Amino acid sequence: MSKKKVKIKKRIKKKKKKISLLTFWILIIFFLDIMIFSIFKIYSWYQDNQKIKKINHDIKDEVKVKKNDNEGEILEPNTDKESDYWYYVGLPFYEVDFNSLLAKNKDTVAYIHMKNTNINYPVVQTNNNDYYLNHAFDKTRNDAGWVFMDYRNNINSLSDNTVIYGHGRLDKTVFGSLKYALTKNWQSNKDNYAIWLSTPKENMIFQIFSIYTIKSEGYYITTSFSSPNAKQQWLDTMKQRNVAPIDTPVNINNNILTLSTCQNNEGGRIVVQAKLVKRQQR
Repeated sequence: MSKKKVKIKKRIKKKKKKISLLTFWILIIFFLDIMIFSIFKIYSWYQDNQKIKKINHDIKDEVKVKKNDNEGEILEPNTDKESDYWYYVGLPFYEVDFNSLLAKNKDTVAYIHMKNTNINYPVVQTNNNDYYLNHAFDKTRNDAGWVFMDYRNNINSLSDNTVIYGHGRLDKTVFGSLKYALTKNWQSNKDNYAIWLSTPKENMIFQIFSIYTIKSEGYYITTSFSSPNAKQQWLDTMKQRNVAPIDTPVNINNNILTLSTCQNNEGGRIVVQAKLVKRQQR
């Protein structure tokens, strides 16, 4: 082999070595960037969750929430006396002092409580469904968001369907514990099928009639209907989706409460729906 060819081969080897070394360092830098970004995201996620826990802890320290045994308006008095309905209308209301909540955040419209979950939060509402996806109750930027009511609803004049949202956080904050409702253990407890919703003007108790998961869609969060038939069709669809061992009757005269949270990163939703069974003016 000529000296010229040998020199050419050596040059090619050197170039390949330089390219391999460069590729190696590029990969190292790339994976380091990914690692640093991941650490930052985990830290941010942790910090957001801690802030939410602290805010809610402070709320519970300052806001008085007590049981109220006063009788309220029973909305379906002709219901069969053997029905579970009478168990839920017999439950006491929750009485909430809204003065402190409204002083902290004028967007406060309600307070929600659900047994054997971590759902025990003031509910806020603004003129869109985006703001509280990434803002906490104190209006600071926070990717954990807060529990909020659909902007289309009016808490003082209930729509056909009142919708409340919250992120499904892994640490069970906000609506992260709503997934308990999908478990057999949770569903086997009769007490869990009640949802308390209090507002500055009234206290309410809802009875759950449907629990399910669904891909992201707009139908289940319909807030009002063009006709009684449209509402009845919607109610029939919601009941058919139910996976819990209950058969709670619903009709077009019922005011519905829908709780919605994310199930996964593919757009899945966990949904719990209930009908209003008793209310009390404050």
